[in-house]
Amino acid sequence: MRIRRERRPRRAIPGISPRDLIRESLEGAGARPSRLLITLVGTVLGIASLVATIGFAQTAAGQIAQQFDALAATRVTIEPGTSSGPGGKERATARLPWDSVERVRDLVGVEHAALYAKATGSPSVDAVEVQDPSAAAKAPPPVVGASPELLDVVEGGIGTGRFFDSGHEQRRDRVVVLGSGAAEQLGVNRVTGQPAIFVDGRAYTVIGILSEVGTRSALLDSVIMPIGTARAELGLAAAESLDIRIAVGAGSVVAHQAPIALNPNDPQVFKVSAPPDGSALRSGVEADVNVLFLAIGVVALLGGGIGIASVTLLSVSERRGEIGLRRALGARTRDIAAQFMLESFTIGVLGGLIGVVVGLFGVIGVCLVQQWTPVLAVWAAPVGVLVGALVGLLAGTYPALKAARIEPVDALRDA
Repeated sequence: MRIRRERRPRRAIPGISPRDLIRESLEGAGARPSRLLITLVGTVLGIASLVATIGFAQTAAGQIAQQFDALAATRVTIEPGTSSGPGGKERATARLPWDSVERVRDLVGVEHAALYAKATGSPSVDAVEVQDPSAAAKAPPPVVGASPELLDVVEGGIGTGRFFDSGHEQRRDRVVVLGSGAAEQLGVNRVTGQPAIFVDGRAYTVIGILSEVGTRSALLDSVIMPIGTARAELGLAAAESLDIRIAVGAGSVVAHQAPIALNPNDPQVFKVSAPPDGSALRSGVEADVNVLFLAIGVVALLGGGIGIASVTLLSVSERRGEIGLRRALGARTRDIAAQFMLESFTIGVLGGLIGVVVGLFGVIGVCLVQQWTPVLAVWAAPVGVLVGALVGLLAGTYPALKAARIEPVDALRDA
């Protein structure tokens, strides 16, 4: 016969409610504000160093990529400039020769060259000769003169028709090429049937419509005519710039030789915009990498300083009895402060020495794995030790001052 036992209800185990647990944890964390602050700063610096390292690496990579892109640029622009005469007075603005293209065409690295100039005086441009007086006035598209090789220099594309050639320029034919924006404004969408537009009342045949350009995007909204025609019909007095398309890496050579070809007697009168040379790229990359790792090192040093300050502050709290006894035996406040600052200084020096050794072996180890040639600055080791000592000294200042302000009676009572 089985005897059925009655189950007794389980007693509730006393514990702390979640609300009380949260309150007690907050009160415990805030019981020592100075230690809480230093701990928070250490955590913040640790996370900040992680985020900053990722951000700095990506930023440096972007900067280095931009410098390589600049080196790979294939365009040199030469513009008229001024030079200083006797007594520091500026001479008249120099002019680009009208045969500039022929002068630079055979230089090493030059692939295409074109003169470019915008017509002055804002000539009128219309698609019809008779204007409706009641129609709203619109700003005409700009008119520019250019050499036949402009299309190759700006890496442009013709949507319909063709670009003018050297024959049009030599004969000074009244032909134009419209940018896609200018063609839309003038209502010209094709060149079959030889449509014409009127520039200052003179008829010009539209032989092509420009659909795209790699540089000088303003050309898409312009009316482009041979520069010889612009000189004869619009009184174009001077060219604004000589645009040169070059081979990759030839920027420095062309930038040096082109002004001499244009004006052998005074090549400095021209303003030259060219891609940087290899040495400038190397210097730029080295500077970016140095700044990147210097920033990472500063963040790491801040973390180390916070660690020293936290340990020293904890030591002050644990040695209150010792501090009180020293004060009672005649130690002055500056003696107590000097003791703790010297301890922090010693920690900083030891950390600097060990850090230098670890850093050197780390560099050598990575170079061996990656088969790199290690480059070690002679001044890095002593500077590392000095920086460690300085960080330790600064980090121990606040805990030392706090220890010096402890009264002997209070310290001995708490001991």
